Amino acid sequence: MRVVTAVIAIASGILVLSGYFFPGLSGVQTILLTWAIILAGIAVFSGIGNLILVHTDKVRRNEKGGVYSALLVISLIATVSLGIFLRPEHTAMKKIAMDGIIIPVEAALMGILTISLLYAAIRLLRRRMDLMSILFLLTAVIILWGSATLPMGDMPIIGTFARWWTQVMALGGMRGILIGVALGALTTGLRVLFGADRPYGGN
Repeated sequence: MRVVTAVIAIASGILVLSGYFFPGLSGVQTILLTWAIILAGIAVFSGIGNLILVHTDKVRRNEKGGVYSALLVISLIATVSLGIFLRPEHTAMKKIAMDGIIIPVEAALMGILTISLLYAAIRLLRRRMDLMSILFLLTAVIILWGSATLPMGDMPIIGTFARWWTQVMALGGMRGILIGVALGALTTGLRVLFGADRPYGGN
């Protein structure tokens, strides 16, 4: 059985990859990618079903945190129902889901992340006082000052440095991370393609 799954995975990968180089195989590539999208959708639905079952069981058993589980299930069902009947592009969906829930939650999480980042920088200085720790704390403070809305108004020098740092240095680091992720995904795909890794059927 493991050999069969390995042969299917390798053959599918070769056909999909060949579709980019040989136009005659583009139809087979499209069919395989369509099947993959359908299977991914089924996996998402299975995950949602498992999420609902786990949290409803927690509510039924009256376990600790059952209130949050009930809130999660109710919110999930309400959001899906509104999305089906009103459609995602409806004005009410944008106001309720985006402006009323998602954006405030993201803002709150960013605020918590800011405090956590400063706290981590201070703890880092207490444990290891070196140049990199000081630079980390100074960079975090300057970027926060340059991005926050202060009562005395914006600080031109700090704001300019913060924008330069986020648009040049941070963007360069982000691109480096994306290149690393792409190379890692390519390496993993090649290992699966050559049968070195078999996440679909064990070793």
